Amino acid sequence: MLLRIENLDFFVDSTQILRSVSLDVNDGEVVCLVGRNGAGKSSIIKSIIGLYSARSGKMTFKDKDITKLSSRERVLLGLGYSPEDSRVFTDLTVEENINLSTWVNSKVDGDDSFSLEKIIDIFPEVKKFLNRKGLYLSGGEKKMVSITRALALNPSLLLLDESFEGLAPIVVNRFRDAFNGIREMGITIFMAESNVRIASKVADRSYIVERGEIIFEGPPKDILQSEEFLKIVGG
Repeated sequence: MLLRIENLDFFVDSTQILRSVSLDVNDGEVVCLVGRNGAGKSSIIKSIIGLYSARSGKMTFKDKDITKLSSRERVLLGLGYSPEDSRVFTDLTVEENINLSTWVNSKVDGDDSFSLEKIIDIFPEVKKFLNRKGLYLSGGEKKMVSITRALALNPSLLLLDESFEGLAPIVVNRFRDAFNGIREMGITIFMAESNVRIASKVADRSYIVERGEIIFEGPPKDILQSEEFLKIVGG
């Protein structure tokens, strides 16, 4: 078991956002959280990376309790994160944005299995605009850079928040191909995605999140075959 979450509760002031969330992710899987906007998917992702602090519950990564660790400590253990809004630094070039990961994460130094060039090859398009500043990137290009930057951390588990949102269908297909490349590198993917039909094309397993609770776990095809589930996730 690579990641396990047990009975996670998260509040904003007095409002409960996550309710006893429990889930797990195995090595080599692509696991997807699906649900309508506001269901709690991003809150789960942000809790795992340490941007949100759980009120109760436990998170274990590589058999280590990470519940109280800082985001930096979690990254050093092998978590990578690409946020929904990409967070590309507009005043830095694409190359500088990507290199930020290697500057803050010394564990890639001396790792013969790590190759920044190989990471960039996941999205070959990135090579064409390495010297372009983030300000001048399209939405799809920013997502490519954000994912590439997360991969440059040399993670064991890559957390992706709505990576397909706002992408044209042809770009969605390109991202699907990139995910296959990421898997071939031995990196596990845990992602949040609002579009269940897209999720079904990339995920091995899915969890449905509704009002901060996990209400289903299983193959994505089971969601597509259920009118009840499609109504819940807005599919």
